[in-house]
Amino acid sequence: MHVSGLGPPLVTPFDASGDVDHDRLRELVAWVETRGVDFLVPCGSTSEAALLTSRERTRVVETVVDAASVPVVAGTGHPGLRETLASTRAAADAGADAALVVTPFYYDHDQQTLAAYYREVADSAPLPVYLYAVPGYTGVDLDPDTVGALSEHPNVVGLKDSSGSLGALTRHNRRTDEEFSLLAGSVDLLASGLALGAAGGILAVANLRPTVAAEVVAVHDRDPDRARRLTADIGERHAAVFEHGVSGLKWAMRERGAPAGYPRSPHRQLDDGTRAALRATLDDLGEPPL
Repeated sequence: MHVSGLGPPLVTPFDASGDVDHDRLRELVAWVETRGVDFLVPCGSTSEAALLTSRERTRVVETVVDAASVPVVAGTGHPGLRETLASTRAAADAGADAALVVTPFYYDHDQQTLAAYYREVADSAPLPVYLYAVPGYTGVDLDPDTVGALSEHPNVVGLKDSSGSLGALTRHNRRTDEEFSLLAGSVDLLASGLALGAAGGILAVANLRPTVAAEVVAVHDRDPDRARRLTADIGERHAAVFEHGVSGLKWAMRERGAPAGYPRSPHRQLDDGTRAALRATLDDLGEPPL
């Protein structure tokens, strides 16, 4: 299962007590789908997956799959092989179409170890596997040579690259064939990645501005200059929001009427001063359409 186009790493709505709000999650699926996204990614970094129990992850995937009319790529990666495989099997049982497997983190694994790990995952996984490198969170990256070697495995179908480096994305592209799906993980690289031949992007901002982000994907072939302008505009307008991570994103989504819920501890809700400053910043820039 190869996905393409735009996919939001869906935020996980929590209620005021910190429990997953499955009703709001269903509403969020509908909210982003009606605004043009091509696939959904529950249990990613933006989803606060690291703060979910294994059972909660499974139930989140079940809810998203049940509500979705587009493909679902479930985040199933953990620091260890057994838990990753257990989550991947649970996602398959829930009806997910593919698994997004973050690099194993906490320990400082070398590239040989990472390659062996992903081969073990891909050998046993009942779903197609997308590699996921997000070194800003994990401190672990995937070298292009490692990605190129793993791309030859029949059950490794793509990579979400959240390194934020166009050079890295270019090198990954050179070491993989056209059937391997490269997905940009940074809005700043969306238009450039598409120009390189990337299949699309998994972008946190697609939770907040799915319509505009989807337009970048839709127009890049016929109007690359517009795609670049839209990408730059999205990045500029929301840089201040993303300085506050998931808390900032969920606040901005609630401000725009999206059923985002609240962040889970240890994330904190934004204080009054921060909310006022962000509101003024967004008002000064002017807001594009939802």
